Amino acid sequence: MSAQGVAGRGTVGGYSYFVAIFLALIYTLNFLDRQIISILAEPIRKDLNLTDTQLGMLGGIAFAAFYTTFGIPVAWMADRGRRVWIISGACALWSLFTALCGTATSFVQLALYRMGVGVGEAGGSPPSYSLISDYFPPEKRGTGLALYSLGVPVGSMLGAFAAGRIAAAYGWQTAFFALGVPGIILAIVMLFVVKEPKRGGLDPHIDGKEHEPPPPIFTSVAAFFSNRTLVLTAVSSALSAFVGYAALSWNPPFLMRVKGMTLTQVADFYAIMLGVTGIIGTFAAGWLVDKLAKRDRRWFAWVPAIGFAITIPFWILMLWAPTWQLALVFMAVPALLNTTYLAPALTVVQNAVPPGQRTMAGAVLLFILNIVGLGIGPVYVGRISDAMKPEHGDNSLAVGFAWLIPIIVLTVVAHIVASISIARDKRLAAAL
Repeated sequence: MSAQGVAGRGTVGGYSYFVAIFLALIYTLNFLDRQIISILAEPIRKDLNLTDTQLGMLGGIAFAAFYTTFGIPVAWMADRGRRVWIISGACALWSLFTALCGTATSFVQLALYRMGVGVGEAGGSPPSYSLISDYFPPEKRGTGLALYSLGVPVGSMLGAFAAGRIAAAYGWQTAFFALGVPGIILAIVMLFVVKEPKRGGLDPHIDGKEHEPPPPIFTSVAAFFSNRTLVLTAVSSALSAFVGYAALSWNPPFLMRVKGMTLTQVADFYAIMLGVTGIIGTFAAGWLVDKLAKRDRRWFAWVPAIGFAITIPFWILMLWAPTWQLALVFMAVPALLNTTYLAPALTVVQNAVPPGQRTMAGAVLLFILNIVGLGIGPVYVGRISDAMKPEHGDNSLAVGFAWLIPIIVLTVVAHIVASISIARDKRLAAAL
């Protein structure tokens, strides 16, 4: 079978699905290493005597600033070089720094190692988006990117289970060691099993023109911000990520500190809930938009708009719940629907730019999404929690969560606005 793994436009071969699943496995470790700090937040906070603002920084800006900044030059290289080698090297780097987090004895040391994780993970997703887009034709690309995006819920689930269980038995330092090493091994395996496909081989030629070579880095960035569809998609995705990453960062401490869950119970019950709901929500969103967008492209934005709107009453019920069991049940709905924006947004961006600009476009999307969502979201909740602590004690974290509800309303509005531009986009129309 050829590296392309497809028989023609509209037909997807088995090797294409293998590549998407293997990259999803890499992404699973990517997200596991990214989110492990939230699972271990309580033992780290007590051991290193940290504030909630510092915890929010470790899970947010200390990682996101380097992750997003390095993503741009790495994407520029990936639009010109071998994406397989870039992803492999990045995986090895972030896994090494994850293991080093287990040696930290202060906030500063842990923050520095988290920055290293961010530098490594910058080379993970943008090249992967581009690689998958050369294995799946435009009308099936949502499914391929949704398969890849399963790394988010699976990584979150495995991170919660493995980190929680290992930390409960052997300490949080050991958890970092144990979860960092597998990525180094997988990085080596990737070099032997994933082939570099022809760039843009499955895309139609717009206006009869051949695919042009990738433009200079600043031209690509400027092109992104001059495209209204891309900008509005990035803004709505950033707000979605603000809510999603804040929840992922603070769900375990909220359940433990406010609702009385133990670390072992988080590892067992929260992990299962997070994995099942995330997998269903992420894949269903990609599958849905592949089907619905053929009738109306606005479904790329309508699906997440509807999903986030549904979560609002369940956020309120989660905060009200008198037991952790009931809180976990209500938490399952936001966990299911908070990921519905990712696969549609990736599909819009990958289909709305020429093949030679895909990695850069994906990197710019991630820059905006993560600097706002991952960089600010966890700190936002942590800062409010610290401010409310003198009055509310441990329940201050619930107050921080309550202040996410206005952001959710803003998120719904942003997706609706993005849908208007998506309906008018000519390149999306040609791709679909």
